[in-house]
Amino acid sequence: MNKSVSVKVYHGYGHTHNLVVYGHVFRFKARTRQIYSNNLFVNIVHLLKLFILKPYPYVKVRLTFKGQQVYNTTEYDGFFKFEWAAIENVQAGWHSVKVEALNDHGVVMAVGHGQIFVPHITQYAFISDIDDTVMVSHSAAIGRRLRELFIKNPRTRKTFQDTYTLYKSLSLSHTSADQPNPFFYVSSSEWNLYDYLVETFRYNKLPEGAFLLNQIKRWKDLIKTGKTGHQGKLMRVMRILDAFPNQKFVFLGDNTQSDPAIYTAIAEKYPENIEAVYIRNIRKEKEALTCEFLKKIEARNIRTCLFETNEEAITDALSAGLI
Repeated sequence: MNKSVSVKVYHGYGHTHNLVVYGHVFRFKARTRQIYSNNLFVNIVHLLKLFILKPYPYVKVRLTFKGQQVYNTTEYDGFFKFEWAAIENVQAGWHSVKVEALNDHGVVMAVGHGQIFVPHITQYAFISDIDDTVMVSHSAAIGRRLRELFIKNPRTRKTFQDTYTLYKSLSLSHTSADQPNPFFYVSSSEWNLYDYLVETFRYNKLPEGAFLLNQIKRWKDLIKTGKTGHQGKLMRVMRILDAFPNQKFVFLGDNTQSDPAIYTAIAEKYPENIEAVYIRNIRKEKEALTCEFLKKIEARNIRTCLFETNEEAITDALSAGLI
């Protein structure tokens, strides 16, 4: 094993005929064990370490899943994606997966372990934005966004009131506790923040799910965190819909950046797959434009809701039969 090389495997998703796992291989990655402190200096150091890394480009990677092996090569930024069909039927639930980085001679340099989520056959699946939809992030103002990141740790990041109630109710909608509806969290935040976000969601007891984040950044680009092109997020959401063509989806987002435009584009392409779109009205100056997008979505016979509090979203979801 090469101690300086590491493999990071993110939660994957899929079903028997289409399984997907993402990850990174790093030549070097700073040690980032989180200390849940209210000390500003401790939090700043931890955040900086998340961006101190050196990706391992064009290295061979091998995935092992239930005795099946699949090979691939990392991209220029160390990112890898495995997409394959299982040789045996895969039961619903969480399943372990192993990814190894191999040198030119096929020798294992590093190993990473992850989980794949195969949803039960349920009535709904949910795709949710994170920043300013689940967590207070001030995405539209880079200074305030960085202040939230630097000052807070994953357990002190503030979620909107009643987020747990809304998301827990949706996860159990028309199903049982042992067969929850699947959640996919799609964000403009970078893969650097993956563990940070997972801990925030678990600490707040939000539904487990697969995270699809933005391209990894180095420390010198930290000030640009959370800034991504409209197209990248659009493609990540479309990949989920393509992976589950028979699923009915509900989208949750906000109007600080591009969610209304992204969800409108998807509604026009996949109108039969979308049950409803919920948008948190964070930026009042964009309310009129947001309503224009929602009218386009409604024209596709898709329910929409523009809300300010989760209580309003819960009330609407109850009347729509989503809860």
